[in-house]
Amino acid sequence: MASTLVDRHNLKQHKLKNARTEGGHSKAEGWRRRGPLLPALVFTIIVTQLPFLVTIWYSLRNWNLLRPDGNQFTGLQNYADIFMDSTFRSSAVNSIVITLGCVLAAMVLGIIFALLLDRSFRGQGVVRTMLITPFLIMPVAGATLWSVSMLNPSFGLVNWVISLVGIPPVDWTSSYPVISILMALVWQWTPFTMLLVLAGLQSQPKDVLEAAQIDGASWGKTFLWVTLPQLRRYIELGVLLGTIYVVNTFDQIYLMTAGGPGTASANLPFYIYQRAFLGFDIGQAAAMGVVVVIATIIIATFALRLIFRSFDAKD
Repeated sequence: MASTLVDRHNLKQHKLKNARTEGGHSKAEGWRRRGPLLPALVFTIIVTQLPFLVTIWYSLRNWNLLRPDGNQFTGLQNYADIFMDSTFRSSAVNSIVITLGCVLAAMVLGIIFALLLDRSFRGQGVVRTMLITPFLIMPVAGATLWSVSMLNPSFGLVNWVISLVGIPPVDWTSSYPVISILMALVWQWTPFTMLLVLAGLQSQPKDVLEAAQIDGASWGKTFLWVTLPQLRRYIELGVLLGTIYVVNTFDQIYLMTAGGPGTASANLPFYIYQRAFLGFDIGQAAAMGVVVVIATIIIATFALRLIFRSFDAKD
């Protein structure tokens, strides 16, 4: 009996020693794998997190370049002031309208174009290349193209087209600034969503589609109940990435409307630019930047959890 207890104790000690040894080896192996990534991590922290900490410090001070003697610590006063600023609130609303309008319109058009490209026809490669081209054009060039060639009130292509049906010329960027910006953004981002959806269409199992056809399901029912659920993760990813990028839109607003008329088309990045480089109010501009970054992180975290949940459910 005593020898059995001793053997069990020795076996337990041996297993514990092996577990510690294996744990030490696994930790060492983990550090060996992570080691080459440490310089990139340090570089990322230096170029992103340190400037953000400096921005937070600026947001706690009343610093205007036109009044350098008034640079003093004010705590959270800048944050209280920006939420009382009606222009900041209207710019936030413009950011939401422009972002949601662009992402939703681009996603609908992207699904339509992806469905058209998900079949063989003569000249398919040429058509695909032409549809992708807007996404490859620089935002500055795209904004200039729409401002000068498409929406110009005198010789713009859009006014020429609507004149064929008797509609008088429209000064789009002055009368409808937000719609003008949305036209340029949707034109640029539709190819991106189209490529994502097209990848989803080409990855769906063909036997499932064939089974739906054998069962007599129409094209609409097949798309609604078979194809669309398959595309869910691709659509969610496109909406998330499009939102992150479009919410930072600056080029189109600066070149097409300059935030006008007044501040009717200014979004948060453009208004922050105005306060920092035209009004020289570094403190409030920094506070606005901190608020925008925190809001973006919260929204992106929530959206990523939804996407990862859909992937886990699929698996």
